[in-house]
Amino acid sequence: MNKWKTLAAAVATASLWATCTLAQAQELKIGYVNSERVLREANPAKAAQAKLEAEFGKREKDLADVANRLKAASDKLDKDAPTLSEAERTRRQRELVEQDRDFQRKRREFQEDLNNRKNEELALVVDRANKVIKQIFDSEKYDLILQEVVFAGPRIDITKKVIDALNAGK
Repeated sequence: MNKWKTLAAAVATASLWATCTLAQAQELKIGYVNSERVLREANPAKAAQAKLEAEFGKREKDLADVANRLKAASDKLDKDAPTLSEAERTRRQRELVEQDRDFQRKRREFQEDLNNRKNEELALVVDRANKVIKQIFDSEKYDLILQEVVFAGPRIDITKKVIDALNAGK
């Protein structure tokens, strides 16, 4: 009979433990933030993009103009090549190669500068977004907020809250 009481007590304890664990699991508050959407839709991200376009737009246009001039010069050389002397054709080809090398260098420098500035601006937006997420986490008493997930249901998606808070300047 003592074995049955011990077994009944163990089962009751396990059942109580399972009930407590289930209750705690139901109280767990989880949120999900789609970082890509935040960086695409939030006003600070849009402002950063506009700032970069304003800052690099002229250089990009200048590079496009140089590329067009190089293309025109190359086409002209191809057209004129049959009537040019060997020395003149060689001289123009060397000039084109030198101009193209200079253009490629300027394009690489432009791309590096643009990437560096994008990373700087992105870091500022991400930092602001993380502060907003932390505020939401604290104020709404979340247990866990995730940013990178494979699947998340709309019930736990707080991306819109984060975007709205960023847009409000919080």
